[in-house]
Amino acid sequence: MVQRSIPEHLFDDYADILAQVSITGRRLTRDELQARRAFGERAAGEGYGLRQLVGRHLARTRAVWPELPGAVGASGSRELRQVAQSVLAAAEQAIDAMAEGYERAQLLAVRQEEAARREFVDDLLYGRSDLGRLSARAERFGLRLAHSHVVVVARGAEVFDDTHPVTRSVEDAVNSRFGERRVLLTTKDGLLVCIAPGTHDEVVEYFAAQARAALGGGSANRVAVGRPHTGPGGVVQSYEEALSALELGDRMLLETPVLRAAELLVFPVLTRDREAMADLVRTVLGPLQGARGGAEPLLETLDVYFGAGCVSAEAARRLSLSVRALTYRLARIHRLTGSNPADPLHRYTLQTAVIGARLLDWPARSV
Repeated sequence: MVQRSIPEHLFDDYADILAQVSITGRRLTRDELQARRAFGERAAGEGYGLRQLVGRHLARTRAVWPELPGAVGASGSRELRQVAQSVLAAAEQAIDAMAEGYERAQLLAVRQEEAARREFVDDLLYGRSDLGRLSARAERFGLRLAHSHVVVVARGAEVFDDTHPVTRSVEDAVNSRFGERRVLLTTKDGLLVCIAPGTHDEVVEYFAAQARAALGGGSANRVAVGRPHTGPGGVVQSYEEALSALELGDRMLLETPVLRAAELLVFPVLTRDREAMADLVRTVLGPLQGARGGAEPLLETLDVYFGAGCVSAEAARRLSLSVRALTYRLARIHRLTGSNPADPLHRYTLQTAVIGARLLDWPARSV
């Protein structure tokens, strides 16, 4: 990449300072240092590189040295060395002040960029901005909101922000592989968030794999995927679906590490008529509350039994029970509820009621 040439006249003040220092041996004044800082800030704003600026300062120092009054008028080698030391000290001060101003301008630019990015992310995921203006801003961050997008969220035991090591490692991995795919990685409310084109399933899969590897094991660590939707409002919808999938995974005690909203659509359908579902839970499972130890152990037994495909040996293994003990529990459930888990018709009713109980947080909450 070819850098723009820095105009020579920008260093005239610097040359004048060196000329005065060569005569007096003084250090730079406060005003001179402030002027060099201001020069560094302007140079950063105009796109000049810091290495380029340092190099030009050193080159100008070398170029003017033979013409400096103090060097020309030196009466001996000792006096010449003193002049050289003063000039080099002044050059060091000037370059340091310039670099300070340059870095300050760069830091301010980064902070402004981060603030703009955070504002955009908040507006995008909350859907609280004018959609036309939001679409225009999205181009700056690599998104074309007229197209379909899908949102993936990752939750860990820790709260994530944009500077968290997990955020950085996942972002670096995804950007290294899909940098040209218009993918935005960010954080929101402690979650790691990926917004990707809705047609690029490989991005979703890779992000999920990287996030899971970075998060490690544990029930608190989950990844949830919304459905693809089109337009600025589609990003919000996909994000909300991913959040709902996380909540459903917790309520239903799902062990799947990657939850997909498209695979969980049955649950919102089941709870659409909340009163009907509550009535089913009370009627079918209510009698379990009369069991010794309450309803929860037997409810867990049913949940695991259905999750194991109604295979008693597998369900017993997951519950750390003997098959005989599991059979006894199922028999107790049959006696209390009147519904036999082994009967196909009764099984459907019981399983639907168990799903409803998890969705409604029963028996912890009354329904």
